[in-house]
Amino acid sequence: MHDDAPLDPFAGDPEDPAASLGDPGEEVAPLSVAEREDVLADLADLEVFRALLEPLGVRGLTVDCGDCGKPHYIDWDLLHGNLRHLLDQGLPRVHEPALSPDPVDYVSWEYARGYVDGVIDSEEGRDTP
Repeated sequence: MHDDAPLDPFAGDPEDPAASLGDPGEEVAPLSVAEREDVLADLADLEVFRALLEPLGVRGLTVDCGDCGKPHYIDWDLLHGNLRHLLDQGLPRVHEPALSPDPVDYVSWEYARGYVDGVIDSEEGRDTP
């Protein structure tokens, strides 16, 4: 299995600041069937969002972080990698905020969903005489 996660700069370091988070090798319960289906649906949605929004200059999505309470601006490739990691490993990746993102370049998941729905509705309206 290929892991596209960045290399751990603290690998093997006895002073690793993440050491208190637990052993990364400990067993994680696999995703339930419903959880896997949800992640697969998110991946499919993400592909559609990107196909429609990236040509308009949208670089990714903004996600309100439940851990730190701040919005995170995540580009398309990183979002895809994070969802694949969740699907493959059963856990989300530890996240780092983007370096000086321009919030104008990102939209929320809800906005992207609404935009796609609007495109679908407008296409359906064209099919009706």
